[in-house]
Amino acid sequence: MEWYLKVVRDNYANFEGRARRQEYWMFVLFNFLIIIGLYVIVGILAIMSESLMALGAILVIIYALGVLIPSIAVVVRRLHDTGNSGWMYLISFIPLIGPIWLLVLMCTEGQVGPNQYGPDPKAAYTDDLNNIGPKSNY
Repeated sequence: MEWYLKVVRDNYANFEGRARRQEYWMFVLFNFLIIIGLYVIVGILAIMSESLMALGAILVIIYALGVLIPSIAVVVRRLHDTGNSGWMYLISFIPLIGPIWLLVLMCTEGQVGPNQYGPDPKAAYTDDLNNIGPKSNY
């Protein structure tokens, strides 16, 4: 959940820098789970009455519009991590091949070390892990 909140709260409209695979895929996972939960609520409200179903549908639309910008931003930062321009996102508009190629890019490991888009986010995370706990003098 911390990765989802990092994208939505800390990097809401940040199109600069890089995003690790874990940040991207955890955002996708929690976004998917939230949408499924909202559709379950809409289904329950639809059973109760049609007017409540419309209210639930409006709730889904508001959520989708609320996460539209962070969703695009995390994809652009993920593309930056693989060394590609954010404009590569437009490749998804090519029928059949485009979305598959974008999926491959989202699954590809990021470039090790800094690149033209910023420092390696994985290295910063690894450095944080190395600083946890007591140091031994052995």
